[in-house]
Amino acid sequence: MTDATTPPSLEGVTALYRRFRPGRFAELRGQDHVVRALQGAVRNERVVHAYLFSGPRGTGKTTAARILAKALNCEHARDGDACGVCASCVAISKGSSLDVVELDAASNNGVDDVREITAGAWHATPGRWKVYIVDEVHQLSKAASAALLKTLEEPPTHVVFVLATTDPHKVLPTIRSRTQHLEFRLIAGDTLSGLLHDIGGAAGLGVDDATIDAAVRLGRGSARDALSALDQLIATGSLADALPRFDDVFAALDAGDAAGAMAALGGLSREGWDPEQLAAGLAGDVRQMFLLQVAPSVADAVDEDRNRLVAWGERYGLARTVRILETVGRAMRDMKSAPDKNVVLEIALVRLARPDLDHSIDALDERVTRLERQTVAPPTVVAPSPLKPIGTIPTTTTDPPIIETSGVPVGESGARAAAPVAHAEVHAVPLDADDLVDRFLHRVIPRTSRAAQLLLRSAQVRSFDGARLVLAVPSDELRQNTELIQQGLRGALEHEFRCSIDVRWEVDRSLSTDAATSVAARRPDATSNADDGDEVADTDVVVAVVDSVGEHLITEMFPGAEEVS
Repeated sequence: MTDATTPPSLEGVTALYRRFRPGRFAELRGQDHVVRALQGAVRNERVVHAYLFSGPRGTGKTTAARILAKALNCEHARDGDACGVCASCVAISKGSSLDVVELDAASNNGVDDVREITAGAWHATPGRWKVYIVDEVHQLSKAASAALLKTLEEPPTHVVFVLATTDPHKVLPTIRSRTQHLEFRLIAGDTLSGLLHDIGGAAGLGVDDATIDAAVRLGRGSARDALSALDQLIATGSLADALPRFDDVFAALDAGDAAGAMAALGGLSREGWDPEQLAAGLAGDVRQMFLLQVAPSVADAVDEDRNRLVAWGERYGLARTVRILETVGRAMRDMKSAPDKNVVLEIALVRLARPDLDHSIDALDERVTRLERQTVAPPTVVAPSPLKPIGTIPTTTTDPPIIETSGVPVGESGARAAAPVAHAEVHAVPLDADDLVDRFLHRVIPRTSRAAQLLLRSAQVRSFDGARLVLAVPSDELRQNTELIQQGLRGALEHEFRCSIDVRWEVDRSLSTDAATSVAARRPDATSNADDGDEVADTDVVVAVVDSVGEHLITEMFPGAEEVS
Protein backbone atom coordinates (compact mmCIF):
# COMPACT_ATOMS: atom_id res chain seq x y z
CA MET A 1 0.00 0.00 0.00
CA THR A 2 3.05 2.25 0.31
CA ASP A 3 3.75 2.10 -3.43
CA ALA A 4 2.79 5.47 -4.94
CA THR A 5 2.72 4.18 -8.50
CA THR A 6 -0.74 4.47 -10.03
CA PRO A 7 -1.82 1.36 -11.99
CA PRO A 8 -2.14 1.99 -15.75
CA SER A 9 -5.87 1.37 -15.70
CA LEU A 10 -6.38 4.12 -13.11
CA GLU A 11 -4.54 6.99 -14.76
CA GLY A 12 -6.53 10.18 -14.25
CA VAL A 13 -8.56 8.70 -11.36
CA THR A 14 -8.36 10.84 -8.25
CA ALA A 15 -10.42 8.86 -5.73
CA LEU A 16 -7.96 7.61 -3.14
CA TYR A 17 -9.74 4.31 -2.47
CA ARG A 18 -9.44 3.38 -6.17
CA ARG A 19 -5.91 4.67 -6.74
CA PHE A 20 -4.49 2.82 -3.77
CA ARG A 21 -6.51 -0.38 -3.78
CA PRO A 22 -4.32 -3.30 -2.63
CA GLY A 23 -3.06 -5.53 -5.47
CA ARG A 24 -1.38 -8.24 -3.40
CA PHE A 25 -2.06 -10.12 -0.18
CA ALA A 26 0.92 -8.34 1.39
CA GLU A 27 -0.84 -5.00 0.88
CA LEU A 28 -4.19 -6.01 2.39
CA ARG A 29 -4.46 -4.59 5.91
CA GLY A 30 -6.67 -5.36 8.84
CA GLN A 31 -7.71 -8.85 7.62
CA ASP A 32 -4.72 -10.96 8.60
CA HIS A 33 -6.85 -14.05 9.28
CA VAL A 34 -8.25 -13.93 5.73
CA VAL A 35 -4.82 -13.37 4.19
CA ARG A 36 -3.38 -16.37 6.04
CA ALA A 37 -6.21 -18.63 4.87
CA LEU A 38 -6.16 -17.60 1.20
CA GLN A 39 -2.41 -17.24 0.78
CA GLY A 40 -1.86 -20.59 2.47
CA ALA A 41 -4.43 -22.27 0.23
CA VAL A 42 -2.73 -20.94 -2.92
CA ARG A 43 0.76 -21.82 -1.65
CA ASN A 44 -0.25 -25.37 -0.70
CA GLU A 45 -2.58 -25.84 -3.72
CA ARG A 46 -5.58 -26.46 -1.48
CA VAL A 47 -7.95 -23.91 -3.02
CA VAL A 48 -11.64 -24.89 -2.69
CA HIS A 49 -14.16 -24.42 -5.47
CA ALA A 50 -16.31 -21.82 -3.63
CA TYR A 51 -15.68 -19.13 -1.02
CA LEU A 52 -18.15 -16.93 0.84
CA PHE A 53 -16.72 -13.56 1.91
CA SER A 54 -18.92 -11.72 4.39
CA GLY A 55 -18.44 -8.55 6.42
CA PRO A 56 -19.20 -4.82 6.63
CA ARG A 57 -18.85 -2.60 3.59
CA GLY A 58 -15.43 -1.29 2.65
CA THR A 59 -13.45 -3.96 4.50
CA GLY A 60 -11.86 -5.58 1.42
CA LYS A 61 -14.14 -8.42 0.31
CA THR A 62 -14.11 -7.70 -3.43
CA THR A 63 -10.46 -6.62 -3.29
CA ALA A 64 -9.48 -9.91 -1.65
CA ALA A 65 -11.41 -11.82 -4.34
CA ARG A 66 -9.43 -10.05 -7.10
CA ILE A 67 -6.14 -10.66 -5.30
CA LEU A 68 -7.05 -14.35 -5.05
CA ALA A 69 -7.72 -14.42 -8.81
CA LYS A 70 -4.33 -12.79 -9.43
CA ALA A 71 -2.51 -15.24 -7.18
CA LEU A 72 -4.15 -18.25 -8.87
CA ASN A 73 -3.21 -17.09 -12.38
CA CYS A 74 0.06 -15.22 -11.70
CA GLU A 75 2.96 -16.24 -13.93
CA HIS A 76 5.50 -15.54 -11.21
CA ALA A 77 3.65 -16.26 -8.01
CA ARG A 78 5.80 -16.40 -4.91
CA ASP A 79 4.84 -17.79 -1.54
CA GLY A 80 1.18 -17.91 -2.59
CA ASP A 81 1.06 -14.21 -3.53
CA ALA A 82 0.80 -12.48 -6.91
CA CYS A 83 3.71 -10.54 -8.39
CA GLY A 84 1.45 -7.74 -9.61
CA VAL A 85 3.51 -7.03 -12.78
CA CYS A 86 3.00 -10.02 -15.06
CA ALA A 87 0.57 -9.91 -17.99
CA SER A 88 -2.13 -11.80 -16.09
CA CYS A 89 -1.90 -9.55 -13.00
CA VAL A 90 -1.99 -6.38 -15.11
CA ALA A 91 -4.99 -7.64 -17.12
CA ILE A 92 -6.92 -8.42 -13.93
CA SER A 93 -6.06 -4.96 -12.53
CA LYS A 94 -7.37 -3.34 -15.73
CA GLY A 95 -10.53 -5.48 -15.67
CA SER A 96 -9.82 -6.92 -19.12
CA SER A 97 -8.87 -10.47 -18.12
CA LEU A 98 -10.97 -13.32 -19.46
CA ASP A 99 -10.08 -15.34 -16.39
CA VAL A 100 -12.14 -13.18 -14.03
CA VAL A 101 -15.89 -12.57 -14.37
CA GLU A 102 -17.65 -10.22 -11.94
CA LEU A 103 -21.40 -10.01 -11.38
CA ASP A 104 -23.16 -7.38 -9.29
CA ALA A 105 -26.11 -9.28 -7.86
CA ALA A 106 -27.70 -6.07 -6.63
CA SER A 107 -28.54 -5.05 -10.19
CA ASN A 108 -28.25 -8.40 -12.01
CA ASN A 109 -30.16 -10.73 -9.76
CA GLY A 110 -32.31 -12.61 -12.28
CA VAL A 111 -32.08 -16.25 -13.13
CA ASP A 112 -30.97 -15.47 -16.71
CA ASP A 113 -27.96 -13.51 -15.43
CA VAL A 114 -26.83 -16.44 -13.32
CA ARG A 115 -27.45 -18.98 -16.07
CA GLU A 116 -25.29 -16.93 -18.42
CA ILE A 117 -22.26 -17.03 -16.16
CA THR A 118 -22.74 -20.66 -15.10
CA ALA A 119 -22.96 -21.72 -18.73
CA GLY A 120 -19.66 -19.95 -19.44
CA ALA A 121 -18.01 -21.70 -16.53
CA TRP A 122 -17.50 -24.78 -18.69
CA HIS A 123 -15.61 -22.89 -21.41
CA ALA A 124 -11.84 -22.93 -21.48
CA THR A 125 -9.85 -19.78 -20.53
CA PRO A 126 -6.27 -18.59 -21.16
CA GLY A 127 -5.29 -18.92 -17.47
CA ARG A 128 -5.15 -21.89 -15.20
CA TRP A 129 -8.19 -20.84 -13.16
CA LYS A 130 -11.41 -19.09 -13.99
CA VAL A 131 -12.72 -17.01 -11.07
CA TYR A 132 -16.32 -15.83 -10.76
CA ILE A 133 -16.91 -13.00 -8.29
CA VAL A 134 -20.55 -12.47 -7.33
CA ASP A 135 -20.98 -9.32 -5.24
CA GLU A 136 -23.96 -8.89 -2.85
CA VAL A 137 -24.96 -12.50 -3.50
CA HIS A 138 -27.74 -12.31 -0.90
CA GLN A 139 -29.76 -10.16 -3.31
CA LEU A 140 -30.14 -12.93 -5.89
CA SER A 141 -33.71 -14.04 -6.49
CA LYS A 142 -34.80 -17.50 -5.38
CA ALA A 143 -34.67 -18.82 -8.94
CA ALA A 144 -31.20 -17.32 -9.48
CA SER A 145 -29.95 -18.79 -6.20
CA ALA A 146 -31.28 -22.21 -7.24
CA ALA A 147 -29.49 -21.95 -10.60
CA LEU A 148 -26.23 -21.01 -8.84
CA LEU A 149 -26.66 -23.85 -6.36
CA LYS A 150 -26.73 -26.42 -9.16
CA THR A 151 -23.33 -25.28 -10.42
CA LEU A 152 -21.87 -25.18 -6.89
CA GLU A 153 -22.92 -28.79 -6.37
CA GLU A 154 -20.98 -30.02 -9.44
CA PRO A 155 -18.50 -27.29 -10.43
CA PRO A 156 -15.90 -27.54 -13.20
CA THR A 157 -12.46 -28.42 -11.86
CA HIS A 158 -10.83 -25.18 -13.10
CA VAL A 159 -13.45 -22.78 -11.67
CA VAL A 160 -13.50 -20.93 -8.33
CA PHE A 161 -16.58 -19.03 -7.16
CA VAL A 162 -16.13 -16.14 -4.72
CA LEU A 163 -19.45 -14.94 -3.28
CA ALA A 164 -19.35 -11.63 -1.39
CA THR A 165 -22.10 -10.31 0.89
CA THR A 166 -22.73 -7.88 3.72
CA ASP A 167 -25.52 -10.08 5.08
CA PRO A 168 -24.60 -13.78 5.05
CA HIS A 169 -27.78 -14.78 6.92
CA LYS A 170 -29.82 -13.93 3.81
CA VAL A 171 -27.82 -16.36 1.67
CA LEU A 172 -29.51 -19.72 1.20
CA PRO A 173 -28.25 -22.25 3.78
CA THR A 174 -27.71 -24.77 0.96
CA ILE A 175 -25.33 -22.30 -0.73
CA ARG A 176 -23.53 -21.42 2.52
CA SER A 177 -22.96 -25.11 3.26
CA ARG A 178 -21.13 -25.56 -0.06
CA THR A 179 -18.67 -22.71 0.49
CA GLN A 180 -15.74 -21.94 2.74
CA HIS A 181 -16.92 -18.99 4.80
CA LEU A 182 -14.39 -16.25 5.61
CA GLU A 183 -15.61 -13.34 7.70
CA PHE A 184 -14.10 -9.89 7.19
CA ARG A 185 -13.97 -7.54 10.18
CA LEU A 186 -14.03 -3.80 10.72
CA ILE A 187 -10.53 -2.40 10.66
CA ALA A 188 -9.08 -1.13 13.93
CA GLY A 189 -8.60 2.61 14.35
CA ASP A 190 -4.80 2.45 14.66
CA THR A 191 -4.58 0.27 11.53
CA LEU A 192 -6.73 2.73 9.58
CA SER A 193 -4.67 5.63 10.88
CA GLY A 194 -1.46 3.97 9.70
CA LEU A 195 -3.02 3.22 6.31
CA LEU A 196 -4.14 6.82 5.80
CA HIS A 197 -0.75 8.19 6.87
CA ASP A 198 1.00 5.92 4.35
CA ILE A 199 -1.37 6.85 1.53
CA GLY A 200 -1.12 10.54 2.41
CA GLY A 201 2.66 10.34 2.16
CA ALA A 202 2.59 8.28 -1.05
CA ALA A 203 0.17 10.67 -2.72
CA GLY A 204 1.95 13.77 -1.43
CA LEU A 205 -1.18 15.09 0.27
CA GLY A 206 0.57 16.76 3.20
CA VAL A 207 -2.33 16.20 5.61
CA ASP A 208 -1.94 16.75 9.34
CA ASP A 209 -2.75 14.30 12.13
CA ALA A 210 -6.01 16.03 13.03
CA THR A 211 -7.35 15.51 9.50
CA ILE A 212 -6.26 11.87 9.54
CA ASP A 213 -7.97 11.31 12.91
CA ALA A 214 -11.20 12.88 11.64
CA ALA A 215 -11.14 10.63 8.54
CA VAL A 216 -10.58 7.56 10.73
CA ARG A 217 -13.60 8.48 12.86
CA LEU A 218 -15.76 9.02 9.79
CA GLY A 219 -14.59 5.71 8.35
CA ARG A 220 -15.83 3.76 11.39
CA GLY A 221 -13.72 0.72 10.57
CA SER A 222 -14.17 0.84 6.79
CA ALA A 223 -11.06 1.51 4.72
CA ARG A 224 -13.08 2.72 1.74
CA ASP A 225 -15.19 5.08 3.86
CA ALA A 226 -12.10 6.43 5.61
CA LEU A 227 -10.37 7.17 2.30
CA SER A 228 -13.52 8.80 0.92
CA ALA A 229 -13.73 10.92 4.07
CA LEU A 230 -10.08 11.92 3.68
CA ASP A 231 -10.81 12.98 0.10
CA GLN A 232 -13.71 15.12 1.34
CA LEU A 233 -11.70 16.73 4.13
CA ILE A 234 -8.91 17.62 1.74
CA ALA A 235 -11.43 19.09 -0.71
CA THR A 236 -13.23 21.22 1.90
CA GLY A 237 -10.10 22.11 3.86
CA SER A 238 -12.12 22.26 7.10
CA LEU A 239 -12.59 19.85 9.98
CA ALA A 240 -15.52 21.79 11.39
CA ASP A 241 -17.79 20.51 8.63
CA ALA A 242 -16.68 16.89 8.94
CA LEU A 243 -18.44 15.86 12.13
CA PRO A 244 -20.88 17.55 14.51
CA ARG A 245 -19.41 18.33 17.93
CA PHE A 246 -21.56 17.38 20.89
CA ASP A 247 -19.57 18.87 23.78
CA ASP A 248 -22.23 21.55 24.41
CA VAL A 249 -24.92 18.86 24.41
CA PHE A 250 -22.92 16.72 26.85
CA ALA A 251 -22.35 19.70 29.15
CA ALA A 252 -26.06 20.54 29.20
CA LEU A 253 -27.04 16.93 29.93
CA ASP A 254 -24.48 16.73 32.72
CA ALA A 255 -25.90 19.90 34.29
CA GLY A 256 -29.51 18.74 33.88
CA ASP A 257 -30.14 21.79 31.69
CA ALA A 258 -32.90 20.87 29.22
CA ALA A 259 -32.97 24.37 27.74
CA GLY A 260 -29.22 24.29 27.19
CA ALA A 261 -29.49 20.90 25.47
CA MET A 262 -32.18 22.28 23.16
CA ALA A 263 -30.04 25.33 22.37
CA ALA A 264 -27.01 23.16 21.56
CA LEU A 265 -29.12 20.89 19.34
CA GLY A 266 -30.64 23.92 17.59
CA GLY A 267 -27.16 25.28 16.89
CA LEU A 268 -26.14 22.03 15.21
CA SER A 269 -29.35 21.98 13.19
CA ARG A 270 -28.67 25.52 11.94
CA GLU A 271 -25.28 24.32 10.73
CA GLY A 272 -27.12 22.01 8.33
CA TRP A 273 -27.08 18.67 10.14
CA ASP A 274 -30.35 16.79 9.85
CA PRO A 275 -31.74 15.02 12.95
CA GLU A 276 -30.83 11.52 11.76
CA GLN A 277 -27.22 12.56 11.20
CA LEU A 278 -27.15 14.18 14.63
CA ALA A 279 -28.65 11.12 16.30
CA ALA A 280 -26.16 8.82 14.55
CA GLY A 281 -23.24 11.08 15.47
CA LEU A 282 -24.38 11.38 19.09
CA ALA A 283 -24.84 7.61 19.35
CA GLY A 284 -21.36 7.11 17.88
CA ASP A 285 -19.73 9.39 20.46
CA VAL A 286 -21.63 7.85 23.36
CA ARG A 287 -20.77 4.35 22.12
CA GLN A 288 -17.09 5.28 22.23
CA MET A 289 -17.60 6.62 25.77
CA PHE A 290 -19.18 3.29 26.69
CA LEU A 291 -16.39 1.21 25.14
CA LEU A 292 -13.69 3.34 26.74
CA GLN A 293 -15.19 2.57 30.14
CA VAL A 294 -15.85 -1.15 29.56
CA ALA A 295 -13.24 -2.31 27.04
CA PRO A 296 -10.80 0.47 26.04
CA SER A 297 -8.96 -1.82 23.62
CA VAL A 298 -12.12 -2.21 21.53
CA ALA A 299 -12.78 1.53 21.14
CA ASP A 300 -11.48 3.07 17.92
CA ALA A 301 -11.39 6.71 19.04
CA VAL A 302 -7.85 8.07 18.84
CA ASP A 303 -5.74 10.92 20.19
CA GLU A 304 -7.70 14.10 21.02
CA ASP A 305 -11.11 12.52 20.50
CA ARG A 306 -10.17 9.60 22.72
CA ASN A 307 -9.05 11.86 25.56
CA ARG A 308 -12.17 13.99 25.24
CA LEU A 309 -14.54 11.02 25.33
CA VAL A 310 -12.66 9.40 28.21
CA ALA A 311 -13.19 12.59 30.22
CA TRP A 312 -16.92 12.68 29.44
CA GLY A 313 -17.25 8.99 30.27
CA GLU A 314 -15.66 9.51 33.68
CA ARG A 315 -17.97 12.46 34.26
CA TYR A 316 -21.13 10.51 33.45
CA GLY A 317 -20.30 7.08 34.81
CA LEU A 318 -21.16 3.76 33.20
CA ALA A 319 -24.84 3.53 34.23
CA ARG A 320 -25.73 6.95 32.85
CA THR A 321 -23.69 6.39 29.69
CA VAL A 322 -25.67 3.21 29.01
CA ARG A 323 -28.95 5.04 29.57
CA ILE A 324 -27.97 7.79 27.11
CA LEU A 325 -26.95 5.21 24.50
CA GLU A 326 -30.21 3.28 24.89
CA THR A 327 -32.34 6.44 24.77
CA VAL A 328 -30.64 7.76 21.63
CA GLY A 329 -30.90 4.29 20.05
CA ARG A 330 -34.65 4.24 20.65
CA ALA A 331 -34.90 7.73 19.18
CA MET A 332 -33.08 6.58 16.02
CA ARG A 333 -35.54 3.71 15.67
CA ASP A 334 -38.58 5.95 16.24
CA MET A 335 -37.31 8.52 13.71
CA LYS A 336 -37.85 6.10 10.85
CA SER A 337 -41.64 6.40 11.11
CA ALA A 338 -41.94 9.85 12.69
CA PRO A 339 -43.47 12.73 10.66
CA ASP A 340 -41.11 15.21 12.39
CA LYS A 341 -37.77 13.64 13.26
CA ASN A 342 -36.56 16.72 15.13
CA VAL A 343 -39.28 16.28 17.75
CA VAL A 344 -38.21 12.70 18.49
CA LEU A 345 -34.59 13.72 19.10
CA GLU A 346 -35.60 16.77 21.15
CA ILE A 347 -37.83 14.70 23.44
CA ALA A 348 -35.01 12.20 23.91
CA LEU A 349 -32.61 14.95 24.99
CA VAL A 350 -35.13 16.49 27.39
CA ARG A 351 -35.68 13.11 29.03
CA LEU A 352 -31.93 12.68 29.38
CA ALA A 353 -31.53 16.13 30.94
CA ARG A 354 -34.61 15.76 33.15
CA PRO A 355 -34.87 12.18 34.50
CA ASP A 356 -38.00 13.20 36.42
CA LEU A 357 -39.83 13.36 33.06
CA ASP A 358 -38.82 9.79 32.19
CA HIS A 359 -40.74 7.01 33.96
CA SER A 360 -38.36 4.20 33.04
CA ILE A 361 -36.54 2.18 35.69
CA ASP A 362 -33.17 3.48 34.48
CA ALA A 363 -34.30 7.09 34.83
CA LEU A 364 -35.61 6.40 38.33
CA ASP A 365 -32.29 4.81 39.26
CA GLU A 366 -30.45 7.87 37.97
CA ARG A 367 -32.64 10.17 40.07
CA VAL A 368 -31.99 8.08 43.19
CA THR A 369 -28.24 8.10 42.47
CA ARG A 370 -28.25 11.87 42.16
CA LEU A 371 -30.04 12.23 45.47
CA GLU A 372 -27.66 9.84 47.19
CA ARG A 373 -24.66 11.81 45.99
CA GLN A 374 -26.01 15.09 47.31
CA THR A 375 -24.66 16.21 50.69
CA VAL A 376 -26.38 18.40 53.20
CA ALA A 377 -24.41 21.65 53.34
CA PRO A 378 -24.00 23.20 56.80
CA PRO A 379 -25.83 26.51 57.25
CA THR A 380 -23.78 29.68 57.26
CA VAL A 381 -25.94 31.20 59.99
CA VAL A 382 -27.55 29.20 62.78
CA ALA A 383 -30.95 30.63 63.61
CA PRO A 384 -32.22 30.15 67.17
CA SER A 385 -34.68 27.27 67.39
CA PRO A 386 -37.97 27.84 69.21
CA LEU A 387 -37.83 24.23 70.41
CA LYS A 388 -35.64 22.85 73.15
CA PRO A 389 -32.12 21.82 71.98
CA ILE A 390 -31.03 18.19 71.90
CA GLY A 391 -27.80 17.07 73.53
CA THR A 392 -26.06 20.31 74.59
CA ILE A 393 -26.84 23.89 75.59
CA PRO A 394 -24.39 26.77 75.90
CA THR A 395 -23.66 28.36 79.26
CA THR A 396 -24.79 31.93 79.87
CA THR A 397 -23.04 34.28 77.47
CA THR A 398 -23.78 37.54 75.75
CA ASP A 399 -22.25 36.54 72.44
CA PRO A 400 -24.01 34.11 70.06
CA PRO A 401 -22.01 30.98 69.13
CA ILE A 402 -19.90 31.21 65.98
CA ILE A 403 -19.94 28.10 63.74
CA GLU A 404 -16.93 27.17 61.61
CA THR A 405 -17.98 25.51 58.32
CA SER A 406 -14.54 24.82 56.80
CA GLY A 407 -12.86 21.48 57.24
CA VAL A 408 -16.05 19.68 58.29
CA PRO A 409 -15.47 15.88 58.09
CA VAL A 410 -17.68 13.61 56.01
CA GLY A 411 -19.13 10.47 57.57
CA GLU A 412 -19.30 6.97 56.10
CA SER A 413 -22.73 7.53 54.62
CA GLY A 414 -21.59 10.55 52.64
CA ALA A 415 -23.53 13.04 54.78
CA ARG A 416 -21.56 16.01 56.06
CA ALA A 417 -20.95 15.80 59.78
CA ALA A 418 -21.34 19.12 61.57
CA ALA A 419 -18.47 20.13 63.83
CA PRO A 420 -19.50 23.50 65.30
CA VAL A 421 -16.91 25.40 67.26
CA ALA A 422 -18.38 27.93 69.69
CA HIS A 423 -16.66 30.54 71.75
CA ALA A 424 -18.86 29.59 74.73
CA GLU A 425 -18.29 26.42 76.72
CA VAL A 426 -20.96 23.72 76.32
CA HIS A 427 -22.26 21.17 78.82
CA ALA A 428 -24.35 18.05 78.30
CA VAL A 429 -27.91 18.09 79.59
CA PRO A 430 -30.36 15.22 80.14
CA LEU A 431 -32.33 14.12 77.07
CA ASP A 432 -35.93 15.26 76.78
CA ALA A 433 -37.59 12.15 75.31
CA ASP A 434 -40.99 13.73 74.72
CA ASP A 435 -39.40 16.49 72.67
CA LEU A 436 -37.35 13.95 70.68
CA VAL A 437 -40.34 11.78 69.74
CA ASP A 438 -42.49 14.76 68.86
CA ARG A 439 -39.86 16.34 66.61
CA PHE A 440 -38.91 12.98 65.07
CA LEU A 441 -42.51 12.16 64.09
CA HIS A 442 -43.71 15.61 63.04
CA ARG A 443 -40.59 17.32 61.71
CA VAL A 444 -37.98 14.71 60.72
CA ILE A 445 -40.15 12.05 59.05
CA PRO A 446 -42.01 14.55 56.77
CA ARG A 447 -38.62 15.70 55.41
CA THR A 448 -37.74 12.22 54.15
CA SER A 449 -38.76 10.55 50.89
CA ARG A 450 -42.11 8.87 50.37
CA ALA A 451 -40.59 5.39 50.73
CA ALA A 452 -38.76 6.43 53.90
CA GLN A 453 -41.96 7.79 55.44
CA LEU A 454 -43.77 4.52 54.79
CA LEU A 455 -41.00 2.55 56.49
CA LEU A 456 -40.41 4.92 59.41
CA ARG A 457 -44.07 4.90 60.41
CA SER A 458 -43.68 1.29 61.53
CA ALA A 459 -40.42 1.91 63.43
CA GLN A 460 -39.97 2.49 67.15
CA VAL A 461 -37.47 4.78 68.80
CA ARG A 462 -35.48 2.62 71.25
CA SER A 463 -32.75 4.92 72.50
CA PHE A 464 -30.99 8.19 71.81
CA ASP A 465 -27.88 9.47 73.57
CA GLY A 466 -27.40 12.73 71.68
CA ALA A 467 -25.15 11.19 69.02
CA ARG A 468 -26.70 7.80 68.22
CA LEU A 469 -30.34 7.02 67.51
CA VAL A 470 -31.48 3.37 67.70
CA LEU A 471 -34.68 2.42 65.84
CA ALA A 472 -36.46 -0.94 65.79
CA VAL A 473 -38.40 -2.46 62.88
CA PRO A 474 -40.62 -5.56 62.96
CA SER A 475 -39.01 -7.72 60.24
CA ASP A 476 -35.75 -8.58 58.49
CA GLU A 477 -37.19 -7.41 55.16
CA LEU A 478 -37.76 -3.92 56.50
CA ARG A 479 -34.30 -3.97 58.10
CA GLN A 480 -32.75 -4.61 54.68
CA ASN A 481 -34.77 -1.78 53.15
CA THR A 482 -33.45 0.67 55.73
CA GLU A 483 -30.15 0.80 53.81
CA LEU A 484 -32.00 2.62 51.01
CA ILE A 485 -33.25 5.40 53.27
CA GLN A 486 -30.27 5.69 55.63
CA GLN A 487 -28.63 8.71 54.02
CA GLY A 488 -31.85 10.67 53.59
CA LEU A 489 -32.83 10.03 57.20
CA ARG A 490 -29.46 11.22 58.48
CA GLY A 491 -29.79 14.39 56.44
CA ALA A 492 -33.26 15.08 57.86
CA LEU A 493 -32.03 14.47 61.43
CA GLU A 494 -29.05 16.76 60.91
CA HIS A 495 -31.29 19.46 59.48
CA GLU A 496 -33.63 19.29 62.48
CA PHE A 497 -31.19 18.84 65.36
CA ARG A 498 -28.20 20.72 63.92
CA CYS A 499 -25.77 17.93 64.70
CA SER A 500 -24.56 14.70 63.14
CA ILE A 501 -26.58 11.71 64.38
CA ASP A 502 -25.61 8.08 63.76
CA VAL A 503 -28.68 5.92 63.03
CA ARG A 504 -28.62 2.25 64.00
CA TRP A 505 -31.33 -0.33 63.33
CA GLU A 506 -32.44 -3.50 65.07
CA VAL A 507 -35.16 -6.09 64.46
CA ASP A 508 -37.88 -6.72 67.05
CA ARG A 509 -40.18 -9.43 65.71
CA SER A 510 -42.53 -8.96 68.64
CA LEU A 511 -43.76 -5.83 66.88
CA SER A 512 -45.26 -7.95 64.09
CA THR A 513 -47.05 -10.57 66.18
CA ASP A 514 -50.34 -9.01 65.25
CA ALA A 515 -50.36 -6.92 62.10
CA ALA A 516 -53.83 -5.56 62.90
CA THR A 517 -52.73 -3.99 66.20
CA SER A 518 -50.96 -0.68 66.76
CA VAL A 519 -47.93 0.16 68.87
CA ALA A 520 -46.73 3.39 70.35
CA ALA A 521 -43.57 4.99 69.03
CA ARG A 522 -41.64 4.75 72.23
CA ARG A 523 -39.47 7.47 73.53
CA PRO A 524 -35.91 6.45 74.53
CA ASP A 525 -35.56 4.54 77.77
CA ALA A 526 -34.92 7.04 80.52
CA THR A 527 -35.54 7.34 84.18
CA SER A 528 -36.95 10.25 86.07
CA ASN A 529 -35.04 12.17 88.65
CA ALA A 530 -37.37 10.82 91.36
CA ASP A 531 -35.79 8.91 94.19
CA ASP A 532 -38.00 5.89 93.66
CA GLY A 533 -36.55 5.27 90.12
CA ASP A 534 -39.97 4.88 88.43
CA GLU A 535 -39.79 4.93 84.65
CA VAL A 536 -41.29 7.82 82.74
CA ALA A 537 -44.51 6.85 80.96
CA ASP A 538 -44.49 6.21 77.23
CA THR A 539 -45.91 8.82 74.86
CA ASP A 540 -49.26 8.26 73.18
CA VAL A 541 -48.16 8.52 69.55
CA VAL A 542 -49.75 5.59 67.67
CA VAL A 543 -48.22 4.08 64.56
CA ALA A 544 -49.54 1.15 62.49
CA VAL A 545 -47.23 -1.84 62.14
CA VAL A 546 -46.91 -3.67 58.83
CA ASP A 547 -44.45 -6.32 57.78
CA SER A 548 -43.51 -5.51 54.20
CA VAL A 549 -43.09 -2.67 51.75
CA GLY A 550 -46.14 -3.95 49.85
CA GLU A 551 -48.28 -3.59 52.94
CA HIS A 552 -46.88 -0.10 53.41
CA LEU A 553 -48.06 0.92 49.96
CA ILE A 554 -51.52 -0.62 50.49
CA THR A 555 -51.88 1.09 53.87
CA GLU A 556 -50.81 4.43 52.39
CA MET A 557 -53.07 4.29 49.33
CA PHE A 558 -56.13 2.73 51.01
CA PRO A 559 -56.22 3.80 54.67
CA GLY A 560 -58.55 1.66 56.78
CA ALA A 561 -58.90 -1.02 54.09
CA GLU A 562 -58.67 -4.73 54.86
CA GLU A 563 -57.18 -7.35 52.53
CA VAL A 564 -59.61 -10.15 51.66
CA SER A 565 -57.99 -13.37 50.48
